[in-house]
Parts: sequence; structure tokens; C-alpha cells
Amino acid sequence: MPDRKEVIEVAGRSVAISNPDKVYFPRTGHTKLDLVRYYLSVADGALRGVAGRPMVLKRFVHGADGEAFFQKRAPANRPDWLQTVVLSFPSGRTAEEIVVTDAAGLAWVTNLGCIDLNPHPIRADDIEHPDELRVDLDPVPGVGWPHIVNVALVAREVLADFGLTGWPKTSGSRGIHIYARIEPRWTFTQVRSAAVALAREIERRAPTEATAKWWKEERHGVFVDYNQNAKDRTVASAYSVRPTQDARVSAPLSWDEVPDCDPAAFTIDTVPKRYAAIGDPGDGIDQSPGSLARLLELAAADAAAGLPDAPWPPHFEKQEGEQPRVQPSRRRTAAGPSSPEGPAVPPPAPGKSTGPTGRRRTSMPLVEVARAASQAEALAGLERWKQRHAAAAALLQPADILVDSMRGRSSTWTRIRLNLRHVPEAERPSQEALEVDFDPWTAGAR
Repeated sequence: MPDRKEVIEVAGRSVAISNPDKVYFPRTGHTKLDLVRYYLSVADGALRGVAGRPMVLKRFVHGADGEAFFQKRAPANRPDWLQTVVLSFPSGRTAEEIVVTDAAGLAWVTNLGCIDLNPHPIRADDIEHPDELRVDLDPVPGVGWPHIVNVALVAREVLADFGLTGWPKTSGSRGIHIYARIEPRWTFTQVRSAAVALAREIERRAPTEATAKWWKEERHGVFVDYNQNAKDRTVASAYSVRPTQDARVSAPLSWDEVPDCDPAAFTIDTVPKRYAAIGDPGDGIDQSPGSLARLLELAAADAAAGLPDAPWPPHFEKQEGEQPRVQPSRRRTAAGPSSPEGPAVPPPAPGKSTGPTGRRRTSMPLVEVARAASQAEALAGLERWKQRHAAAAALLQPADILVDSMRGRSSTWTRIRLNLRHVPEAERPSQEALEVDFDPWTAGAR
């Protein structure tokens, strides 16, 4: 029996939804068609974040609990009314990416398994000059929601002081995003420089709560991820449903709502009702593009004071003025030869060829716990490790639990490492077999 299809009429177009009854969120029971209907119910708001922008297709063809893969290139079999634009990337490669312009496009990409929407911060008619500065507040494990809210309010203040209007939304996960529309006249490199200066100023104003430090071993509190403004980086846009068990939504907020909001309150069920009742809190975002001139002046002042450029994402070539792209614990000892007591390469788990730092030396006592296809599986493995090593686990600080989203060939996977620096040396568990042992290059590859 052939798979069922349902054809919907939207924006004057017919869009076929294949397998409409396929369950995408097992815990809540929401189907693919439910997801399509959600996006159509908030279409104007969702389009405010994606319309006219090139989009990476992050596809969950097996639903929210399945493995996602990234598709930059537009499928060859696509409607002729769907727009595309060719982008070039730091690797030198190019890709023709989808550009959604209306609600029919929203329905079409959702049918491909795109649970959340991941547009670039540029418009298709000017792909070299971003029109959006993105502030991604990413808490280290264990940091509570009130702490994140405090940093968001500081970020709003800093943006305003430098002539920009911030528009907040929940990330749909653990953090908060703040977007500021900017005039499209600066390059990606300049926008990122402004984002670095912004992150450092937020850290200066809230030194115990916020950090602009790239290396996880140095972070505390809430990391202001400036590198989300580097070229080729995308962030889940406003009204995106996230692949969480409760089908949580990245929901735009008014600033009055931020102090008391509960991110769990915004889901695929509640957001359409909220949208119908109050409209879109972000509906004025396009009316107030600002200038980066003052933030770039701050960046120049930081450089003149001796601050190097902050580390770039690892797939970028080394940039002029960038500080050494090496972990601080390694950098401090790089000048001299290592001694038996000095930095070493942590041993790999049994059966693995590389350990917690690959082949790099470090003075930190790291062990690896899990390599998993999903974060949920990795975190379940971490809980099993904690149960076996309860005494050591009780001494771990939030920043000692390193949860990394890693890129495979075309999908992400999760690695968990632990820094045992707060555990007395004699009581540190040794490297054991991984609690979850997933190989993204074989079983997990597409």
C-alpha cells in the first residue's frame, strides 16, 4: 500500500505532505501534519525570521528522537516556485540553498523533516552583508534560568548603550537569543568583531555571571557565543519548534516578559494560542535597523589595549590577530618540553584510538564518558557514570561537565567529557569504557 499523502492549499499553492500521520514527537504524539499546521498558524511570525534568507535544511526524517542531518544544497526535486541562492563557504565550496518566501515554503521545508528553521543572517539579495547581529546566551551545565535572565538583561543594556535594539526570544532549549537588526553594510568579519566586543563588554559588566571565553575549561555562568556571527553559522529562528520531548518553541518575548518567563511554557500547543491572543512580540524588529559603528569602535579600543581577536570556530583558517587557537591549559606549557609531571595526552577509552582531547596534550585530568547519536543518550550515560562514582560526581562543578555537539559527515552527535580537577587525585576514577559508544563515521553516517 503506498504511503498516504495529504495535499494542502496554502499561499495560493498546493503542497503535498507525505506520511502526514508519522509521529514526530513520541512523548506528545504530535505528527508531521501537526508540525505543518503549527507553522501555518504562526506563519507571519515565522516568516519574519526566515523570509528571503538562505536556509540550511536540518532534517529529522525519523522525528525529534531520531538523528538529524544537515543539507545545505537544495533538493533537485523541488517546486519551480521555490527560490534559491548560491552561497560560498570558508572551505571554498559553494551550495545552492533554499530561500523561503511564503507560507507554502514553510510547509514544504517542514514536509522534508525540518523541525526547526535555520536561516543565515543575510538576505538573498545581499549575501555578503549580514542584517542581523545574533546574541546567543549559552549556559554551562547547572546554571539556572534566573541566572540566564540576568545576563539577558545586561545584554539588552549593552546593546542599547551602543545604539542597537535587542529583540529577545527563548532558544527553545536552555538559553536565550537576542537579535538586533543592523544596516547591511558590514562584512561577516566586521559583524563578528562587533559581536566579540559586545560579548566582552557583557562580561565586564557581569563578570560573575557572564563569560566571553571560548574554551570550555575557562567558562562559567553564561557563555555569550560571539561565533554564532561567523560566516556559515545558523541559529534556530523565531517560532522554530525544537527537537525536545515536549516540542518546545523558540518563542519571541517582550522585554517585560523576560524576567518572569518560563521557557517550558512555550510549546507547539501553547504558542499558536498565544500568537492568536497577543500577536507577535517581535513584529517591530525590521523597523529599527541599527549601526555597528560604536561596537566596532569598542572592538578597536580593545585591540589597542592588547586584547587579541577571540578564537574562531575550528573549521576556519587561522585569522590575523587571533590569539593562539589552543586550550589555555596547553598554551601555558607550550614554550618548554613536557616533563613526566607536565601535560600529557589523556588515555583513550578501551577500544578507542583517541581520548578526551584527541592527540593533544593537556594538564587537565579529563575522562571521556560518552559518544552518542543523541544528547539524551549521552546524558543517560553520564547519569550511569555518576551512579557508579557518586563520591567523585558530588565534587564536580557545572563547568567540569563538558557536553559537546560534534559534527559528523552530515549529522551531529554528542560527546561528554569530565574534568576531574576538583576531585582529589587519589580519588579520581580512571578512564573506563564509554557508557555510550557511537561511531559517527560508520553506523551514524549517512
